[in-house]
Amino acid sequence: MRAGTASMRAQGRGQQAKSQGQQQAQAGQRNTFREDEDLAEQINLKDIARIGSYLKPYVKDVVRILLVVITMSCIAVAIPYLTKIMIDTVIPSGSMGQLTALGVGFFAAIVVYELCHRYRTVAITRVGQEMLKDMRRDLFTHIQTLPFSYFDSRPHGKILIRVVNYVNTLSDTLSSGLINVIADVFTFFITLIAMFLIDWRLTLWSLILFPLLVVWVLVLQHFQRRAYQRLSNKQSNLNAYIHESIAGVKTTQTFVREGEQFATFQEQQGQVRSSWMRAVRLQMLMWPGVQNVSTITIALIYYMGIMGLGGVQVSTGVLIAFVGYANSFWNPVINIGNFYNQLITCSAYLERIFETLDVRPEIADKPGATQLPPIKGKVDFNDVVFRYEPGGREILNLVDFHVQPGQTVALVGPTGAGKTTIVNLLSRFYDVSEGSITIDDHDVRDVTLESLRRQMGVMLQDTFIFTGNVRENIRYGKLDASDQEIEEAAKAVHAHEFIMDLPDGYETRVEERGSTLSAGQRQLIAFARVLLADPRILILDEATSAIDTRTEEALQAGLRHLLKGRTSFVIAHRLSTIEGADQIYYIDHGQIVEHGSHEQLLAQKGAYYRLYESQYTMIRDANGA
Repeated sequence: MRAGTASMRAQGRGQQAKSQGQQQAQAGQRNTFREDEDLAEQINLKDIARIGSYLKPYVKDVVRILLVVITMSCIAVAIPYLTKIMIDTVIPSGSMGQLTALGVGFFAAIVVYELCHRYRTVAITRVGQEMLKDMRRDLFTHIQTLPFSYFDSRPHGKILIRVVNYVNTLSDTLSSGLINVIADVFTFFITLIAMFLIDWRLTLWSLILFPLLVVWVLVLQHFQRRAYQRLSNKQSNLNAYIHESIAGVKTTQTFVREGEQFATFQEQQGQVRSSWMRAVRLQMLMWPGVQNVSTITIALIYYMGIMGLGGVQVSTGVLIAFVGYANSFWNPVINIGNFYNQLITCSAYLERIFETLDVRPEIADKPGATQLPPIKGKVDFNDVVFRYEPGGREILNLVDFHVQPGQTVALVGPTGAGKTTIVNLLSRFYDVSEGSITIDDHDVRDVTLESLRRQMGVMLQDTFIFTGNVRENIRYGKLDASDQEIEEAAKAVHAHEFIMDLPDGYETRVEERGSTLSAGQRQLIAFARVLLADPRILILDEATSAIDTRTEEALQAGLRHLLKGRTSFVIAHRLSTIEGADQIYYIDHGQIVEHGSHEQLLAQKGAYYRLYESQYTMIRDANGA
């Protein structure tokens, strides 16, 4: 009957599992630092358009900048025209009054232009950096919501590079390019209009090479896009390898494998270098192409104007003005070309950034999720089945047990049996594939994550200590805790004694991951942090694995009154720490093999009995030795 019920549940949740599987596939395949990530072949215009959402909060600033830019463009267009008037009219007339007035006009225009240029540079940089700050904030905030499966499926270095390197690469594009290109487009058209008004024939000759430039840009962008995709991949791989190497440096030194690590590093950075050089060589082809077309065009203007060919009959002033306009015309074209060049470069990074932002958390509040009210601690696992991937191996298979408020439950069994998975499902770090988990008869999937986890205290096997002082690390469990509460929690887990022996007591600084503390000290601090939160459900996953026997005995004495009245789940390989548990569940191959109290399980002489005897024999032999 139970198997049939589980089968029906599997059919009911089949579509949900399939959807999650597709989502996981879209988020990125499992890979290592040796494997490149797939990217789209073409520039994704939707990614480019999404930058606009980060520009929206600064629309007023952008409008002011654009007004300044328009002023600069008008000045840039007016100066060649004033030059034409000076050469063709004022100088031949010999009027010193007009010449002086024109000189003052030139000076005023240049001063205004330079003031506007300074304002534009500072304002654009400020807006660009604000946009980068917002994008980096969104990335970091979103990554905090992603499930464990996201971090399990890719090197952490490849995640880190998105938040730091890729966002930084967008700096120039967002700080200047995005707004400047609008100014350049405006300058381009206003200059073109002025040129047509002065002499439409010479203007047409000035544009004769423009189609050639367009073709050059379109052909070149295809190769640039692919080059920067490859560079993005290789940078990501190198970052992932460096992150992995730093994390494993102790193992490297222990086995004297520095040479092998260096060889792999050289291989990875060699690929980055070759990819970088190819991308730069292609990028450098853009500017010479535009510059050559510009130079040839100016030469053509001089030739046509002086020789009077093609019906062009212009004065010296018009010819000089046209050369000035040609520069005003081609400079925006060059700038737009450079911006397009930047866009090609950034599109590869934008794709990675938005790909990360588009990963939907598999574990999230469902529509209409309610707040979990203050709980008593009744926990029910109802025929729970769990797979990490749809269609994959069953990590848990029809796990069914029920815990009353205030009970202490111990989970034992061989490594990989599924013990940690059970408590991860209870904390909803993962969702069950079939069945359900309820707390006080509330399905954990029907309540908000915040209200669920706020009433749970979890100490995982991998103890994490943040950079800061000891007091700050303990206060992480309850941010508004007083110093007295912190010290009481530390005393309860017998951490106070060793903390006071540290150079600065509770103010002692600890380095990243608590590297300056022993493993046992880190676990005691983490224990105090969990207990300070005063959770209704307490989960201890190998919480005493790094604590010596003497410290463990003192810890058990301190915890006894804290565990009273609080539902607790304890995972421990050291069976002496769980003898007093209300219920002990022996887990093997994702199933409950047997359960009962310590005495009941010993009397059954089953799997738990054999495990206990094995440990007892090891301890006896060790003491005899």
